[in-house]
Amino acid sequence: MTDMPNSFQSPGKEKFRPMIWIMLGCILILLPIFIFWTSDNISRQKLAIERLLLEKGNNFINFTEFVIGGMMVPSGGQFPGTGWYPELNQDPIQEYLTNATKSWKALGVSYIFLTDLDGNITKHSDPAQIGKKYSEYIDYPSLIHFSGLNKRETRDKSGTKIFEVYRVFMPKLAPMQSHGINRNSGNKSSRFQNERIPGFPEEGSRIIFVGLDMTYIEARSKEDSREVLKGFYLLLIGFAGISLLILVQAYRTAQSSLKKIKLLSDNIVDNMPIGLIVLDTNSVIASFNNIAETLLHILGENIIGKAVKGNLPEQLTELVEELQQNKKDLVKELEIDLDEHGKIYLDINMSVLEDNSKNLLGYIILFRDLSEVQALKKEVERSTRLASIGRLAAGVAHEIRNPLSSIKGFATYFGERYKDVPEDKNTAQIMVNEVERLNRVISQLLEFARPVNISKNMLDIRTVINHSAKIIERNAEERGVELDINIPAGTPHISIDSDRINQVFLNLFLNSLEAMEPGGKLFVSVDYDSANEVMKIKVADTGKGIAPEDIGNVFDPYFTTKQSGTGLGLAIVHRIIESHNGEIKVESEQEKGTDITITLPLY
Repeated sequence: MTDMPNSFQSPGKEKFRPMIWIMLGCILILLPIFIFWTSDNISRQKLAIERLLLEKGNNFINFTEFVIGGMMVPSGGQFPGTGWYPELNQDPIQEYLTNATKSWKALGVSYIFLTDLDGNITKHSDPAQIGKKYSEYIDYPSLIHFSGLNKRETRDKSGTKIFEVYRVFMPKLAPMQSHGINRNSGNKSSRFQNERIPGFPEEGSRIIFVGLDMTYIEARSKEDSREVLKGFYLLLIGFAGISLLILVQAYRTAQSSLKKIKLLSDNIVDNMPIGLIVLDTNSVIASFNNIAETLLHILGENIIGKAVKGNLPEQLTELVEELQQNKKDLVKELEIDLDEHGKIYLDINMSVLEDNSKNLLGYIILFRDLSEVQALKKEVERSTRLASIGRLAAGVAHEIRNPLSSIKGFATYFGERYKDVPEDKNTAQIMVNEVERLNRVISQLLEFARPVNISKNMLDIRTVINHSAKIIERNAEERGVELDINIPAGTPHISIDSDRINQVFLNLFLNSLEAMEPGGKLFVSVDYDSANEVMKIKVADTGKGIAPEDIGNVFDPYFTTKQSGTGLGLAIVHRIIESHNGEIKVESEQEKGTDITITLPLY
């Protein structure tokens, strides 16, 4: 088998596919790890920033509460709620929130304001916001029952992202002002009644909000995202580098093993159990394996590189032309005439070879020998036919036997009645003899029709063959035929029905004797096949042989070339061998003799 033409080779770009798959594999394995590690770090960083902003907002709230608490002045030792530092304006809280927010702008404070429990803004660092309703998404009443900090992210009217911290507003007195507060006051209308300044003039200002600008933090987050993207790019570069190294190594390995693979593939093609012929686009033979050479009796090296026409059998050439015209796969069962090599029945499968782009590369022809399959089909058909004939014969035989008994009885009666008349007595005796002969034929017919019952035992085949030979020994001497029995020592015992197998050998021996003239020779040989555990028994003679057109019919019932034969002997032999799960084959050449081979399983 020669190398395939260039049109059958894989495209060069195929060698880059491993790199793609390696990169994809690395990405699928390492990318989830990278994403998890990165997202976990980002989450941790975001949580830390959130805690920092929460603490920062809490500090501003606490400071505001102390400052506003310090603005309040006792009056007569009590706290009626009207004592303020006289030097401050009429609304010192509003002024403080405005000035504090301006001062803390550099620290990231965007606004500070107070609301009542309905969400109405009462004080705001931006006076224009006072009186407006703030965020309907906040449940203000529930905040009274929770003294801790609340947080959320929002955006101001300019679109800047804000981190908002808020809780219940509880201004605290300075230590010197808290002296003398009646901490046992019985007024417990609110949870925070004793924690705020009694008489605080703005009773509705209960919730304080501090908004922290997140512009800087957003910028840092974007910078972190860019760093993550850079890391991802570096990861891809790393993947590519590793893949390239692996590809280089794989390429070297592939180059070193390419010759081995090619030798292996060539060896497989050459020894595959079917014939293979590959043609290029011009119908030139590119490949021709060993089985093709054996089946077609053509030497591959003589036709490779040559056109199909004139180098392959005519039937194959016609199929190739049909394949080229239709561009469709062909499946045929065809009998090929190989001239002096006889005929062979082939199962042929022809296909068009194309690449991924549907470009024509050539044609491929696969074929296998169906001669044995055809022979098996004929055997099955013959067995089916025989079964039908057997059933019919059984019915007919039963119908004939009863009238025969009556005829024989009347013939015997007339023979006794007219025993004094020699002519009539002889006529009656002839009738009796013919009835008996007909009865024997019917008995054979019934034996052929009924199922063969066998009783197997492990026996020495030498004993069985010698017993059958002993029975026909005298007959062979009278005909001047020599018996030659060859059974190797150590031949194992075989599981058979001795009576049935004796019947087989007697039929075969008698047929051989009748086919030979004086001076002929009858050969019997036994060969044990240990690999398949079967025994092959050959019965051969030097007789007249069988005509080629009759070989296929010798096991058919009532087929005979003998004038006095019934044609059931070999049919019964065939049934007995079949019942032993064996095979029987006939080979014959006229005027040279006949070989009959019986193959029986050992068990």
